[in-house]
Amino acid sequence: MFTKPDDLADETIAVALEQRWRFKPVDLAYQTVGFGSHHWLAASHTGETHFVSVDDLVKHVSSTPDGTTDAAFDRLARAFRAARALAQDASLGFVVAPLAAADGEVLVRLDNRYSMVVHPYLTGAPAGETSEYRSHADRMSVLERIVILHAATDAATPHAGVERGFLPGRRELTIALDRVDASWPTAPYGDQARVLLRDNADGVQALLAHYDRLAVHVCADRERMVITHGEPSASNVIIDAGGPRLVDWESALVAHPERDLWELDPGDRSVFAAYTEATGVALVEERLDYYRLWYDLFEIAGYIDLFRNPHRDTADTAESWKNLVDFLQPEERWPALFR
Repeated sequence: MFTKPDDLADETIAVALEQRWRFKPVDLAYQTVGFGSHHWLAASHTGETHFVSVDDLVKHVSSTPDGTTDAAFDRLARAFRAARALAQDASLGFVVAPLAAADGEVLVRLDNRYSMVVHPYLTGAPAGETSEYRSHADRMSVLERIVILHAATDAATPHAGVERGFLPGRRELTIALDRVDASWPTAPYGDQARVLLRDNADGVQALLAHYDRLAVHVCADRERMVITHGEPSASNVIIDAGGPRLVDWESALVAHPERDLWELDPGDRSVFAAYTEATGVALVEERLDYYRLWYDLFEIAGYIDLFRNPHRDTADTAESWKNLVDFLQPEERWPALFR
């Protein structure tokens, strides 16, 4: 996130590092990178550096059917435990897994609102400035690692959650759709978001109905499910001397391979063909659509919920508004549904 949380002191991070990870930082610097978690760089007196990520569990409650911060914490913990199992038990060196705390846990609760995970700091460069890869060679190298990842499913399954068709934020999005004709007095973006949703309400309803149709078929077939990263875009890949390394495992889930492939393909289906050639697994079109549609609706729901509630005018909310405008275009992004 671009904006440091007001209600979380650096001292809280430093104390958790020392008490839970036995790491005493002499320098702690907030990093305006990524968009979802808060990040710090922590350096010790010896020069050892860790990358600290803090998640606002309140923002994650809609990502679980239970809708509680406890459930959100448990979901994140399962994902990070799966990543650590992949790195340790399956010996996948390209998986940048969390460092275990002194008690063996990978995710620590700071308070009712925030959780914290610690990773080794990497000195490489992202595979792209945004989610787009700078080179096709890097993209295909990541695909090679995805193939290896999917083959290591047995190491992760004791820890990871399983795809069940749950759409985070759906309840809140449905409420918002019911209330698009009354003002949302939550400046600075509330009423702009309401008008945008109102003007695209029929399209969003059509997307939700299509999602439900796809989910019935996708979730009924569990035979080909594998451990997936969930977001292998360029922004979640660091290129160092050893090649591409996958970071940010908070979305790890046992699901269909299409979950990792729809976003990785550049649009010419070259990634799909290469994956099938490497694995013998033929990809299913409706599953590719399902995971792409899940992501669109997840983004729309999250930003609409943000703007329906009190929010400030920050770099984060400005970026969120830009993203909402990009995603909330049902007919442009899904033309086949509206012909």
